[in-house]
Amino acid sequence: MSTTSTAKHEADPGPDTEPVGRGGRFGRILRSPLGWTVTGLLGVGLVASVTATGPGPVPVLGAAAAVAVYALVMRRLAGRATPEIARPGALREALLGGGIGLGFILVSLLLISLFGGYSFSWAGKSLLPVVGSAVMVQIGTAVTEELMFRGLFLQGLEQRWGSRIAIAVTAMFFGAAHLGGAGAGLWSALAIALQAGVMLGAAYTWRRSIWFVSGLHFAWNTVQQLAGVPLSGHTPDGLFMVEAHGSSLLTGGIFGLEASVVPILLSLLITVPMFVLARRRGNPAAPAAGPALTQTDRRIRK
Repeated sequence: MSTTSTAKHEADPGPDTEPVGRGGRFGRILRSPLGWTVTGLLGVGLVASVTATGPGPVPVLGAAAAVAVYALVMRRLAGRATPEIARPGALREALLGGGIGLGFILVSLLLISLFGGYSFSWAGKSLLPVVGSAVMVQIGTAVTEELMFRGLFLQGLEQRWGSRIAIAVTAMFFGAAHLGGAGAGLWSALAIALQAGVMLGAAYTWRRSIWFVSGLHFAWNTVQQLAGVPLSGHTPDGLFMVEAHGSSLLTGGIFGLEASVVPILLSLLITVPMFVLARRRGNPAAPAAGPALTQTDRRIRK
């Protein structure tokens, strides 16, 4: 996932990524960060809406289609290569992100349980169908959401205002996007913005890979679903049933783990080092007016 920041690609699309629609006002709008961000969000969002809850492998096929839409928009409208979705190293990055996400969710569940917040019992369901369904659905969810929020939205904002503002804005929207579940409110939106929106934004500026952030996102969602803990206010079809005890500040109440203070605090222990590592690699992007290339840009241009 050593890929590029987006700050300079629009000015230097390269011979195989020539933007479309050079003539006219509409073409200029489409090639602007706002134009390709909105176009990409509509395209990926449409694919996700059609495939997200489909049977069997449909969500995974939807994720693959969403990657194709993303690549097309980036190459033809944004006029840039897409190393963030490159196949070489994709598995390594996904496993690295998945490992971090797995540790994050398991430690969160363990701490809440040790403080008396959760108790688990076996749900008595068949192992393979439940796990298979969860894996398929969560692959689709993780990939499409990361393409939209980190691939398109964050990178579009980076070109205008740089990484810090881009992460803050996308984190707020990410929290607001999860307001539809039971028990959702201002606190749950803020909690998700902090523990997921900011952390995933930091993760992307560090690794510059959709596969890394998708792996982290996938592990968090999948383990939470299989554990039977409400996922953003939605009761999952998991292997266990969970009973919450005590303060909703500890357990997250009916919204689930993501409204607990525990993962918020743990996320800080993960996010801060990611920001430090991103800075060392030169990956946080300056606004488009800033002329300097990041260290990652220089490595790729060589």
